[in-house]
Amino acid sequence: MMIHFILPGDTLENIAEKIGLENLVHLKDFHNQHCLKEDLIVGDLIPGKKLFLPDLAKIKEYNDKNDAPFKSPELNPKIGFDPIGFNEKFKITIKESSNAEGKTVEKSFSYIASLQWIKNELGEHLFQFTKDQFSNQNETKMESLAIESMKSLYPIEVFVNTKGEILRVALKKETLNNFNQIKKKLLDFFPDKYAKIYLEEFEYVVLNPDIFDQKMKEDWFLKNYFSSFRDPFENGKSFFEMYLDKTLLNIQQTAKLTDSKEEILLHQTLKSKEENQNDFTGNVTVSKNNGMIKSLNTIYAYKEFSVSYSTEFSIENI
Repeated sequence: MMIHFILPGDTLENIAEKIGLENLVHLKDFHNQHCLKEDLIVGDLIPGKKLFLPDLAKIKEYNDKNDAPFKSPELNPKIGFDPIGFNEKFKITIKESSNAEGKTVEKSFSYIASLQWIKNELGEHLFQFTKDQFSNQNETKMESLAIESMKSLYPIEVFVNTKGEILRVALKKETLNNFNQIKKKLLDFFPDKYAKIYLEEFEYVVLNPDIFDQKMKEDWFLKNYFSSFRDPFENGKSFFEMYLDKTLLNIQQTAKLTDSKEEILLHQTLKSKEENQNDFTGNVTVSKNNGMIKSLNTIYAYKEFSVSYSTEFSIENI
């Protein structure tokens, strides 16, 4: 047995964590079994008083019970990936804001995303992905050109591994074979020199598979939907990495208790956050049946050159 003199700010939680005791209930029970009646722990710890701590052997005995709340199956869900036959549509909403010297600029837009499973071959799942019904509050001619250019390529092919992680994105062979006609039609719709310059750059990306793959992997829907969030949980937590705006984020997620037999609720935050560092929070609803996302809402914020940026991204099954 060990003795600890309680300091201001001490809690059963942080003391249990320091000595490696998983279930803090045993810390309170152990102390109350060995202390005088007047030193029983009833509420908060009282600074200056003694706290009796179990020794290493006793701690191991307690931990071997595996009764810590964070070890419950509900808080350590196994999220599989079984997309066979999947064919769903989602409403995607993106809200962006920037703040410089107290002046805020906001922009929002939405679209409908369609995701259809096609086949499983050689350990890879093939999906077809389409965007449609764009709504942009600040629509310009160039934004319209960008939207129409991408719409001309859909559906695109998305290849995913057996864990639900994106492998590569490619155009269908028919789209590549017909690209000259696609480009000509776009030039007819947008007959000015700036459109011509844009479409030449667009053509360069389209006809270079590696560049197209890299560009499409920056798509917020694809990188969120086919991230590594299905990695195994241990002790109530799961960890994965994801790039947002070319920044690698180390994300920690926990499962939330729910009475639903059909859904798993996940809460995501940065693994570690320091002052003035990027910030990220996410809430995800996943189907227990197939491991596919039903809804998602994330907020990503960062600061660059004294300007604060924020993006809120949401996916809602419709």
